[in-house]
Amino acid sequence: MDSFDAIAAFSALSQPTRLAVYRLLIKAGPKGMMAGEIGDRLNVRQNTMSANLSVLLNSGLVRNERQGRSIRYFADLTALRGLLAFLMEDCCGGNPEICKPVIEQLACDCQEF
Repeated sequence: MDSFDAIAAFSALSQPTRLAVYRLLIKAGPKGMMAGEIGDRLNVRQNTMSANLSVLLNSGLVRNERQGRSIRYFADLTALRGLLAFLMEDCCGGNPEICKPVIEQLACDCQEF
């Protein structure tokens, strides 16, 4: 990930609804969520949710899959890893032991999706 991609990702996450959507999609895991379900869970109107999902999709943080007449959205964990790696690229001046607590806190036992 380069600076421009990181800026796009942070810009997408800098709005409360989009941040809530992204966190919800991360929790949903590999099954993702239908657009309408996301809107219902967050109590956001369809047209507003559509605009927010579009921003997240364009930032590369989410991906979607058409299922009939509906669209299912997923958090793109590869993009998330890229963003975190970008932030920690030169972590602690080459002393990885200093960054170890941060990395351990970010680690989870989730299966790759």
